[in-house]
Amino acid sequence: MLRLLGVPMDLGAGRRGVDMGPSAIRIAGVRAALEKLGYGVTDDGDVGVPAPETRDPGPTNARYLDPIYHVCNRLRLRVRRALEAGDVPVVLGGDHSIAMGTVSGVAEHYRNQGHKIGLIWVDAHADMNTPDSSPSGNVHGMPLATLLGQGHPRLVEMGGFHPKVEPQHVCLIGIRDIDATEREIVKRSGIHAYTMRDVDERGMRAIMEESIGFVTAGTAGFHVSYDLDGMDPRDVPGTGTPVKGGISWREANLLMEMVSDTKRMLSLEVTELNPILDVKNQSGEVAVDVILSAFGKRIL
Repeated sequence: MLRLLGVPMDLGAGRRGVDMGPSAIRIAGVRAALEKLGYGVTDDGDVGVPAPETRDPGPTNARYLDPIYHVCNRLRLRVRRALEAGDVPVVLGGDHSIAMGTVSGVAEHYRNQGHKIGLIWVDAHADMNTPDSSPSGNVHGMPLATLLGQGHPRLVEMGGFHPKVEPQHVCLIGIRDIDATEREIVKRSGIHAYTMRDVDERGMRAIMEESIGFVTAGTAGFHVSYDLDGMDPRDVPGTGTPVKGGISWREANLLMEMVSDTKRMLSLEVTELNPILDVKNQSGEVAVDVILSAFGKRIL
């Protein structure tokens, strides 16, 4: 059984709109399409999220930290419960700070069974800033660092343990827009980072074959955290932080098809869909495409 969970949050982003992402993906028909593939699907609704206008932004180097923590902690518990019930969580965002909740829940569930997890993170950005290095203070630029045990202690310790994933089990794919300080953080981190130059030179197939090896070595399986801005804006106009020269529609589907082939994906999230910036829900439809590929959609 697949369990859809919406997280309509844009507290971590620098502009409004991604709070409508879960609705756009639902409107694009994600549930019916997954059922057509033969899955049982339940929609668990949305995690409650306060509007930014109703909350104090708090510290300028980690804006809305307090409400983001509470939303992510609620998401952590719901993801963990889904896994305990034998369901596969499919989380619909929302800005990418939600990954702190999703991955914490997955990691906690498997940690309780004595297992580690791997992580495939698709993104134009590294998301490895901390409050000390972030030029904007937007928390959606910090979740991967947090999951690796770096950043604000409250976020790092979510669920009572850290790190949620070990760097040798993390693959970051599609990066092409990184802050100067963040570049050094990535280099020192020990994760496996694949830039768009790597994708151009080596091809998505070679990168995914290598990445799957890293995220499955000694783990129970892996989570996929898929930021739609990892793709080229020509295919996904509806994202708040577009960067030209990204992953193509076909490369994205190959990535997810190879994920499906492994039978080792534990959970999935899709983030940063901003319908305000979209064209006739084109990006919502692309989000559904990549979700379907992750769950076994084939050309033949």
